[in-house]
Amino acid sequence: MSTQADHGHELIPRPEQTPDALRTALAVVDPGRLEEMQATKDGAFAKAVEWQSLSPVRGWVLTWARDIEIARRPDLSSRLAHAQSRLEDEDPVTAQEALRELGAVLDEAMEAVRG
Repeated sequence: MSTQADHGHELIPRPEQTPDALRTALAVVDPGRLEEMQATKDGAFAKAVEWQSLSPVRGWVLTWARDIEIARRPDLSSRLAHAQSRLEDEDPVTAQEALRELGAVLDEAMEAVRG
């Protein structure tokens, strides 16, 4: 596992981008999603065989690495929760700002795991 200290407090170090490392990390930061992770992994591997391509597996790894990045960093996790709570606000400006913030959080997390 590797870590970057420039994001402040992190619950765990950033895991390697392997299925086992991601599963181990998820078991710590968001164990309620382990079943979802396994189901999406099964789907990605089935598509990889069907399509004769590793792109579904790579997509699965990046999606879970991104989600774990958010869960392991309280700063991103709280921004995500705040944005999600405002997505269906009656005020369209508030909802639009929440959607932009949601995208910003997802982009920041993806950039971190791709970096």
